[in-house]
Amino acid sequence: MRTYAVLGLGKFGSHVVRGLVENGEQVIALDISEDAIKAFRGVCDNLFIIDTTDINALRDTGIAEVDTAIVSIGQSVEASILSVMALKEIGVPEVIAKASTLIHGKILSKIGTDRVIYPERDAAKRLVKGLSFNPNLEVIDITNSMKIVRLSIGNAHASMVAQDFLNLFKADLKIVALKRENKWEYDISVSLILQNADILLLFGHAKEIEIFMASKEVAKFNK
Repeated sequence: MRTYAVLGLGKFGSHVVRGLVENGEQVIALDISEDAIKAFRGVCDNLFIIDTTDINALRDTGIAEVDTAIVSIGQSVEASILSVMALKEIGVPEVIAKASTLIHGKILSKIGTDRVIYPERDAAKRLVKGLSFNPNLEVIDITNSMKIVRLSIGNAHASMVAQDFLNLFKADLKIVALKRENKWEYDISVSLILQNADILLLFGHAKEIEIFMASKEVAKFNK
């Protein structure tokens, strides 16, 4: 049996921990948030509320003995990088880290991360291969709790800044891919100006997708 540590219990880290536990693996889960740790009581036996950038605190958890550590800190790039550096200094054999942007990923690679992953972008790429693009709006399940919305920009939203477009729906969604002139892009700036016939993939939690779909603005995609 391999042993794992998961640093950061956000959306991605939570799924990783639950998946590993369901597969019978031994897991240490760490997060700076007490509320995040509370959610895993009864799911994972080894829980620690610590600052994962603190090398001494990490040592005290016994994390140096795990086979693989997965850094899934998404909110703070600095915390993600410092956590990886601490794990490498402690001597964890394999460190996998989630990157939120390409630049973040390049930095993680340069400091010795064994594997850098882009879960949102990779999910979008997998979907791109099998999607039918005829409907103007479509919701696709990724997991029980995560979904992607595929939509086509029409006249109602053309020329809008991407962030202003997202703000219309009052939902916490992220643009993970854009198709323009038959070419897919996966590193999308929120300052991008949308164009008519752009196809977007929006990634988010199921609850946020419900908020999105309940918006009156959604009706404009059927016109």
